[in-house]
Amino acid sequence: MEKSFTPPSAMCSSQHDHVKRMLDSERFKSPSKTIYSDRFIPCRSASNFALFDLPASENSCSCSPYGSALRTALFGPNTPDKTCPNIFRYKTETKQSMHSLSLTPFDFHDDALPGYASNYPPLKRARKIPHSSFKILDAPALQDDFYLNLVDWSSNNVLAVALGNSVYLWNASSSKVTKLCDLGDDGSVCSVGWAQHGSYLAVGSNSGKVQIWDASQGKTIRTMEGHRLRVGALAWSFSLLSSGGRDKNIYQRDIRAQEDFVSKLSGHKSEVCGLKWSYDNRELASGGNDNRLLVWNQNSSQPILKFCEHTAAVKAIAWSPHVHGLLASGGGTADRSIRFWNTTTNSQINCIDTGSQVCNLVWSKNVNELVSTHGYSQNQIIVWKYPTMSKLASLTGHTYRVLYLAISPDGQTIVTGAGDETLRFWNVFPSRKSQEHHLLEEPSSDDSTLHFYDTRGEKFQDSKNTVVGNFVYKTSPWYALPIWETSRELWSYKVDAWWKSMLLMSYFIAS
Repeated sequence: MEKSFTPPSAMCSSQHDHVKRMLDSERFKSPSKTIYSDRFIPCRSASNFALFDLPASENSCSCSPYGSALRTALFGPNTPDKTCPNIFRYKTETKQSMHSLSLTPFDFHDDALPGYASNYPPLKRARKIPHSSFKILDAPALQDDFYLNLVDWSSNNVLAVALGNSVYLWNASSSKVTKLCDLGDDGSVCSVGWAQHGSYLAVGSNSGKVQIWDASQGKTIRTMEGHRLRVGALAWSFSLLSSGGRDKNIYQRDIRAQEDFVSKLSGHKSEVCGLKWSYDNRELASGGNDNRLLVWNQNSSQPILKFCEHTAAVKAIAWSPHVHGLLASGGGTADRSIRFWNTTTNSQINCIDTGSQVCNLVWSKNVNELVSTHGYSQNQIIVWKYPTMSKLASLTGHTYRVLYLAISPDGQTIVTGAGDETLRFWNVFPSRKSQEHHLLEEPSSDDSTLHFYDTRGEKFQDSKNTVVGNFVYKTSPWYALPIWETSRELWSYKVDAWWKSMLLMSYFIAS
């Protein structure tokens, strides 16, 4: 039997009130229960802003301290108001806003934004320096004496090595070895030094004599006297040869003159074991076993600068080819430090404790880096980044003190010698070609001075002009920007940031 449909009975008053509350929930909120819109997305009304002294009203969020801090962190200090309809439009303030993100706790980098050109070069990957030598040569009878200088590399890519009483030449291009000389009765060889250009090699002996050899002809040019004891340090400045000996004196010798020496420099109280001319050939730095570093000029008979901060013998000396007047020196076992000096202001710039005896220093011509070799107690070779002095590499392999160091003419390879009677070759620096179009790695936004220096490192002859300078930032690495001038004077001038950027842009477009 089919059942008939029966309409529901009328709702009671309590059911009617319940339905009305559900339909009009905004007017009838439960006083004892907070309504959440979703279990994963909490309702703003449920947040307890009183714990943070922040207003709970949504209308006051944009002007509250919390809202301002959040907006600044996300979009920078110049964020447009939320009433602006084009919040992501292109505008001139975009770069400034994006740069402000680097100051926020989010560590956001603007170079990650597609299509955004930064004012600064992108971070480069750290250069990988091989931790092992690529060539090892036997060097029998290579003396283990801290005060001697027995290895030097010529501009013609020929390595000179003193072994006992003899001097040998190793051609790096052909690997050919030739014996240049044997001093015989004059005693052992204590120092060797190539002239800056050409094939002349100076040889200092244990007897105090200095011989000049023409390596291309294989014959001696002349023998000069003056020192009473061994000659352990040699340094060339064009035709002028400086020699330092155990007799505490430095002799200046012009190989064009008939006299054995043209002047005598007395300032050290013990053996002279380090000599280096600056790249502009105007200043001579000398280090001695009296723990002193002295600086002389071409015409002085007395040192113009005296640095006495080292507490051990100063053999390691290196002039910077990048900054005029920047001099580095290293101390022996009791000192173990590398110190940097500004010879134009007569002041110390920095001091680094290396933990080991500093035997040698050499500055890279291609990048603003330098390498140091060490003795007691770690016998290591360290590549440093200047001016931060961060270690780029620490190389080991020698079992004795690394007493001898020379750099190849292309500035990429160094050779080290030690009392373990080996010569080791290391690739530590990049080529000059790979660096000539790189921007500054550590730009300084506070300095707007363009400095020009006569490096005299390499000359590029044109029909009428010569490259005599480079464009640098103060206390920063160099640009490889040639400046065409006829004078050798140092000069600088002030420019604003706009002109600086225009100068750089014009150079890179032209190159």
